[in-house]
Formats: sequence, structure tokens, C-alpha cells
Amino acid sequence: MSCRPLRIGITIGIRDAAESLWLNGIKQNALYLAKLFQGSQYGHRVLLLNTTHHPVTGALPWDLTVFPTLSFEEGWRDLDVLIELGGQIDPEQTTRLKQQNTRIVSYCCGPEYVQNMEAMIFGRRLYDSVFVNERYDDLWVIPQIWKMNRGFFETLRRCPAREVPFVWDPLAIQAATRGMAAGGEYRPRTGPKRLSVIEPNVDVLKFCLYPVFIAEQGFRRRPGDILYLHVTNAERMAKESTEFIALMTELDIVRAGKASFIGRVTTPDFLAEYTDVMISHQWGLPLNYLYLECCWQGYPLIHNAELVSDLGYYYPENDVEAGAGRLLEVLDAHDESWEDYTARQRRLIARFLSGNPALIQAYDDLLFDLVAAPPRP
Repeated sequence: MSCRPLRIGITIGIRDAAESLWLNGIKQNALYLAKLFQGSQYGHRVLLLNTTHHPVTGALPWDLTVFPTLSFEEGWRDLDVLIELGGQIDPEQTTRLKQQNTRIVSYCCGPEYVQNMEAMIFGRRLYDSVFVNERYDDLWVIPQIWKMNRGFFETLRRCPAREVPFVWDPLAIQAATRGMAAGGEYRPRTGPKRLSVIEPNVDVLKFCLYPVFIAEQGFRRRPGDILYLHVTNAERMAKESTEFIALMTELDIVRAGKASFIGRVTTPDFLAEYTDVMISHQWGLPLNYLYLECCWQGYPLIHNAELVSDLGYYYPENDVEAGAGRLLEVLDAHDESWEDYTARQRRLIARFLSGNPALIQAYDDLLFDLVAAPPRP
């Protein structure tokens, strides 16, 4: 296998000239992967390639000298590898890449099986038209979506998939918290604690109900130690959902006037300004950026994500009582060793960092295996 510098393109889909990195995780994912490739000993040339018609400008929230960003039409020529991640290429672009012997990878990082299932059952519009590309050379699937989504990807894209390491970097949260007191990191406060739930509440995978129940169980046992509960991305349900309103009004923490259900927030700001403890729950998506952002910044995270069970304060599966027990543990003792906690979280997160030499080597192996293999017909 010949190892040499590769010219790599990673697709993104710009929707606004000054688009925030916090609208969703997909552009963060592209930046972290690009940074990892840039760290290779082989000196790969990495381009972010925009597949939409929106212009690439200096208003984008990343340094274009560090992460060169072009339109697809400006950057597709002479690529060794095109990683389709945040923007889809069309049939004609696929043909051009194939003609110049570019290997095309579908980098799968979204729970597409569940998203499509919910769109079909509930009439939730997911896309206006569907192009299923059958000409990929490889499918790379991150671990947290592997089990549930592998069959979906392989069947539609007619290509075997392989599980690839998850990559993260603190660059986005560090940029967002620059200028904040203590860099937006956790600091102990005296008095009762403020609890936060920041689930997106757009599907069944990451929903706020069990985190709210964990807070409720903790409040029933220790009401004097809990100041308030903030539940984000829940304003619509709190105003329009009969079922949500009915269940929430059964809870002591709500009846006591110590809970709010608000709209969308930006995670770094909300952690720094309103949060002492984060409570989370997932079902079929056992790793996401929120967990790493919280733990990197030193916030106590109560969660059930088995892929990172060594981070934060883990409770198994759907065990609300166990989650409430971890909450009481945080209330009792977290602030006694908060500095050690933060240092430990960062040591554990190092296995996901874009600069981790083992991770860089793993992706170099994937890349060189890909370009050494004959292209798929």
C-alpha cells in the first residue's frame, strides 16, 4: 500500500453566508474531520466543498486560512477522495469524480433510519426530492448510529459499510466561550442548584421526558437543594401539546413554580449562564456532541449513553430512579472535587480528539485502503 499526501474534499451545505456552527452538529463534524486529516504525518491537502449556491465568504464562523473552503465547482478537480458529509453531490458531479478516479465516501453521521421512519409515519416532510447515490466506494458510519442504521445505509446505497471512529474537538466550544468568565467552564455556586435539560426534542432519540422525571424525583427527595429546572426546545410543546401539558402539571417541581419550558438556546451560553447540572437521556443514539461539550467544560452530566459510560454520572438504560440517585450524588459531593472531575473528563475525552495520534492513524489506514482498492463499478 502506497502512502502519500492525498487531496481530500469534505462536503458541506452552507445555508447562510454567516451560518452558526450551533444550528446543528454537521458543520462541526466537517471541521473536526478536516482538522484530523490535517494532522496526518503525510500532509494531506483538505478542502471543505460547499454544495449549495450560497457564497463562501469571510463571514463564516471558521478561519478560511485554516480550513480552506470553496464551492464544489472550484474544488472538485484532482481530488483523490471526496467525503460526502454535510452536502450531497448530484449524479452529474458523481460521474465527473468517477471519471477522474476520485474515491467517493458517504460519511454517515445521522440517524437516517429513524428520521425517515418518523417522516413516513407522522407526515413530517424530510426532503423535497430523493436522490439515492449508488456509486459510493465506501460507507463510513460512526459508532453511535451503527447498530440501528447500518442496514438502512447498505441496502439503499448498495455498498458495504464499515464502522469508523468518532471524532471531536473543543475548537467550537472554545471559540464560543472566548471572553466568558472562566472560559465558560463550570464553577461551583453556593446554594441550591440549577438543573438544565437541553434535548432537541425533534424525535424519539433525544427527548426531554425522562430527564425531567429524573429532576422531579430529585426534587421530591431534596426540594431545598434544587433552585430551578430549565427545559429547552420545549416551548412549543408547553403551549400546544395537550399530552405534554397534562404530564408536566402532575409534577411537584412544576407545581412549585420551579420549572420553565423555553425555546432554542446556544449550548455554551446556556451552560455558562444558567446551568449547574445537566440531565440527559437518549434512546438509540449513545453519543453526541452535547455530552462532550458539557464534560469538557466541567459540568456534571447525568446521562445514559453507554458508549461514554465512563464520562460524567452514568445511569443505565431508562432507569429514572438510578438517574435520580446520580443527581443526589452530584448535589451532595460534586463541588468537593470539581477540579479533579474536569481534569478527568478531559483525559477521557482525549480518545475522541482530532489530534489523537491513534485516531489520525486509524483514518490514514482507512484512506489508504480506500485509494488502494479498485473503484467500485
